[in-house]
Amino acid sequence: MPTKPEPLVVIDDLHVDFALRKNAVSRLLGGSSGTVHAVDGVNIELAEGEVLGLVGESGSGKSTLGRALLGLVRPGRGSIRYRGQDLAGMSEKKLRPLRRKLQMVFQDPHASLNPSMTVGRAISDALRIHGLHPGSDERRRAVADALERVGLAPASRFIDKYPGELSGGQKQRAVIARAIALGPELLVADEPISMLDMSVRAKILGLLTELKQDLGLTYVYITHDLASARFFCDRIAIMYLGKIVETGPVAEIFDNPRHPYTKALLRAVPDPDPSHDIPRDLPRGEIPDASDPPPGCPFHPRCPEAVPHCGWQMRDVRMVLEQRWTAIDPEQYSEEARLVGDEQRFNAREPSRGVGVLRPAGGSAEQLLALLETERAANPAEPLWNGVQGMASNGRDVRIEFAERAVPRLLPVVGTQVEVSCHLYHEPERTPAGASSASKAP
Repeated sequence: MPTKPEPLVVIDDLHVDFALRKNAVSRLLGGSSGTVHAVDGVNIELAEGEVLGLVGESGSGKSTLGRALLGLVRPGRGSIRYRGQDLAGMSEKKLRPLRRKLQMVFQDPHASLNPSMTVGRAISDALRIHGLHPGSDERRRAVADALERVGLAPASRFIDKYPGELSGGQKQRAVIARAIALGPELLVADEPISMLDMSVRAKILGLLTELKQDLGLTYVYITHDLASARFFCDRIAIMYLGKIVETGPVAEIFDNPRHPYTKALLRAVPDPDPSHDIPRDLPRGEIPDASDPPPGCPFHPRCPEAVPHCGWQMRDVRMVLEQRWTAIDPEQYSEEARLVGDEQRFNAREPSRGVGVLRPAGGSAEQLLALLETERAANPAEPLWNGVQGMASNGRDVRIEFAERAVPRLLPVVGTQVEVSCHLYHEPERTPAGASSASKAP
C-alpha cells in the first residue's frame, strides 16, 4: 500500500490575537482593553500541488491566517511547519531566506507596486534582495521571462513602464510576475481578483491555473467568492470568527454542505437567471465582536438549526427581544423598552455560567417574565428557547437557566472526506466549569 506523501504545510492549533487599544494613551503606553481572537485554534494540512480555498465573510480571520503563514503576523500560540521547519517560532533572520519559497499576491494591485518604481525595477529588486541572478543583464532577462510568463508580452513593452501606466489587470499580472520570479513553492493569493473588472477576473484565475500546472505551485486562495473558489480550488475551508467550521473537497462542500454557516454562504451566491426563485433565508445579524465571541459555538446566535448546548446566554435573549420590537407598533415598543432597559443590563448580569439574572428597568419582575413568556409562546420555533431550561421571578429579578454549553470541535463526518465543527454531527463535549470558549494566548 503506497504511503501518503508528507504535506507541504502543517498548521497546528494556531492562534493569532491582537490587543485592543481604544485611545492614544493606551497605544503609547501599551495598555490593552481587550483582545481580538483573529485566528482561534486552526488546524490545516496542505498537500504539495493543492489549491486550498479559505472562504468566509469579512472579519472571519482568513487574511490574518494567510499572513501568519508567511510570517507577516506572529502567532501567539501554535505551529506552522513548512517542510518540517516551524515558521511560527523562527526569527526574522532565519525566516527571510524561506520567503523565496513562500510568496503572496495581495488584494489591491494598485497598493502592491511602488508608483515611483518601474515594473522591471520592482521585480529586479526582489531578485537582487534574495541574491538571485547576480548580474544586471541576467536579472533583466529573468524579469522579462517572468513578465512574458504572466502574459505581459512582449516584455520590452512593459518592463520600463510605471504602475500608473498599466490597467488593473496588468498590475495584478505584474504582481504575480514578481512573486513567481523568485521560484516559490507556495503562493498565498489574498482576494487576487476582487478589485479587478469582471472582464479580467476569469483571465487572472486562468493564469493562476496555468502557473500551477507549469510551475507545480501550491496555493492558499483567500476569498469570499464561492463561485471562483468552486472553479479554482481542490479543497475548501470555511472560516467563521477565527475558526474553521467545515472543510473538505470542493464537490462535497458544494453538493452537500453540512454546517449551517456553509449552507447560508451557498444560499447567498447570486444566480444570474432572474426567473429562478431561490430562498434567501440568510443568517440574522452580523459577525459578532471577535474580542467578545459567543460561548460554545460562535455561530449559534445566527444559526437557524442551533440546539440547546450551543452556548446560549443573556445577550441572546436581548437579540430575540430586539427582533420582536421590529414587528410591533411604536407605542408597545416604548412600553416594553422601558420595562427591559438598555443592552448593558444583559451583558452584566450572569452571576454564574448557565444562569442569567435580569432586573427590570421599570415595572415589575412579573411583568418582565410575562413579556418573555409571551414572546416564547409567539415564536416557539426560535432556537433560543431550546436552550432555556427555565425562567422564574423572585419578585425582584427574572432568573433564566440555560442548558449546559459545549464547544464544537472540527471532526470528520463518517463516510466522507469532510470535517465539520457542529453539534448536529458530533456528540457534544461539555466545557469545564469556569472555562472560556475563546482561547487565550499565554
